[in-house]
Amino acid sequence: MIEISGSTRLVGILGWPVEHSLSPRMHNAAFAALGLEWAYVPLPTPPERLREAIAGLGALGFVGANVTAPHKLAAAMLVETELSSVNTLIVRDGRIEGRSTDAAILAGLPAERPVVLGDGGVAAAFREALPHARVFSRRTAWPPDVADADLVVNATSERDDVLVELASWQVLVDLPYPETATARAARAAGARVVSGLEALVAQGAAAFELWTGVPAPIDVMRRAVGLP
Repeated sequence: MIEISGSTRLVGILGWPVEHSLSPRMHNAAFAALGLEWAYVPLPTPPERLREAIAGLGALGFVGANVTAPHKLAAAMLVETELSSVNTLIVRDGRIEGRSTDAAILAGLPAERPVVLGDGGVAAAFREALPHARVFSRRTAWPPDVADADLVVNATSERDDVLVELASWQVLVDLPYPETATARAARAAGARVVSGLEALVAQGAAAFELWTGVPAPIDVMRRAVGLP
């Protein structure tokens, strides 16, 4: 049970649905580990109420929030940002700034010939982080051609079908969690698979540092979501 007092600094996650998110567990474990009087709460927000929800963050005393599906593109149009997709909001001095930490997982990964699969909000964040990437989606170009890609980012919601077949020298960032059939096939082929939980921790740590100004306890956050 999270204890919230008048001095507790609040952050949360806007999504619809949002009950499945591991972000509250991860961030609250991080706050507790550092002795910070902060609390992270789920904020279930239907699409038609998103504008009101974002506008109300400051009035309710929130200092920030994460944004998850299906709101990342819409939220970018309601806050101060030059990005097309945001997953992190910072509330400061009556202003709400939008940032994206979705692509933080890319640090250290090969990305000379990347491919992004998908056309939703998280895919948009990776397209902006990888402007040279080739992009495939069922509404534009399909099936994907990943034969020469060194990095493939699965930013779709498809869990059951194998979207691409990878070779042992390729890297897959598989954003959904739990992992997809595409990830299982890639791992069986010897490819390196970076899981959605790894991506969750990376983007969460970056958001944590934007809000608090202190280094995130990444080991604590990893354990909170079941990673070693």
